Amino acid sequence: GETSLRRIHEFARGGAMPLFHAANALSQTEELKPQARKPLGVLVKSFERWRKLLDSMPHTEVAQIMLDESGYTAMWQNDKSPQAPARLENLKELIRFMDEFDTLGAFLEHVSLVMDADQANDGDRVSVMTLHAAKGLEFDTVFLPGWEEGLFPHQRSLDENGVEGLEEERRLAYVGITRARKRANISFAQNRRVHGMWQTAMPSRFVDELPEEQVDVIQDNGGMGQYGHGPGFSDVWSTGRMSGYSSPGWQRAQSYYQSEQSGGRARNAPATIEGELVASSAHDSAGYEVGERIFHDKFGYGRIAEIDGNKLTVDFEKAGQKRVVASFVTRP
Repeated sequence: GETSLRRIHEFARGGAMPLFHAANALSQTEELKPQARKPLGVLVKSFERWRKLLDSMPHTEVAQIMLDESGYTAMWQNDKSPQAPARLENLKELIRFMDEFDTLGAFLEHVSLVMDADQANDGDRVSVMTLHAAKGLEFDTVFLPGWEEGLFPHQRSLDENGVEGLEEERRLAYVGITRARKRANISFAQNRRVHGMWQTAMPSRFVDELPEEQVDVIQDNGGMGQYGHGPGFSDVWSTGRMSGYSSPGWQRAQSYYQSEQSGGRARNAPATIEGELVASSAHDSAGYEVGERIFHDKFGYGRIAEIDGNKLTVDFEKAGQKRVVASFVTRP
């Protein structure tokens, strides 16, 4: 409550001590009412336990334990606001980013340096922002990393909204490119580490849609490697160079391209695969029935409320109603 928080702040200032020490001291006195003192004591003990775990566990695992045991992750999972999914993605990204540092101390030192840099007001600097936040702004040079299928366009947008979601992602791509007055540097990775695991990536379809006469392809090793040899990446679809990428969406996309080739489509034409193909809408609902209980890795347990092709509308026990692809759920 606000009263208890104010009391902790006053005690910390009066004793010139950190808030944690003030909370620890107050949890052992009669200064706070029992209904506030008890949960505060539990929180203090939790911090002490988490701190000890750092001696025997990787800091990323400790951070995940903190998010789960504190109830912070569950809070956003139960939140019905539009911002909640993005908050959960941010937490996953936080853990992934922490994994790039050997210790928690190294990570915190980096954060401190970044904050110091953000507060500096002198000299040139790089502005980092999302595509949504960049609307209305312009810069001489713009860097647009991460143009890979599943990341941009984002797989969740395709799964939940199909073609409409794809078009919204394409509009964001246009926003990003048109922020640049002089130069737009677009990049993608051949392999990307996602949630601690390396995954093979493929160039975003938006790269293939760029006008060839206005694009310069640059790569450190002097060539396009497994991605072909030009600003368009149509070679990828037919050569099988991405055989390590075996998701259902990729397999359907490659099949689509090959069928177009047999129908007389030009070899170097961009292969634009629409949202419903990537979202597996060509598949049925795998025999699921309305009312059946299912499990989703992200949203947990729920019951099917509606079936539309391969799309399931599910009432999840903790995450509320969501629309998901049938291939992403399992029977418990």
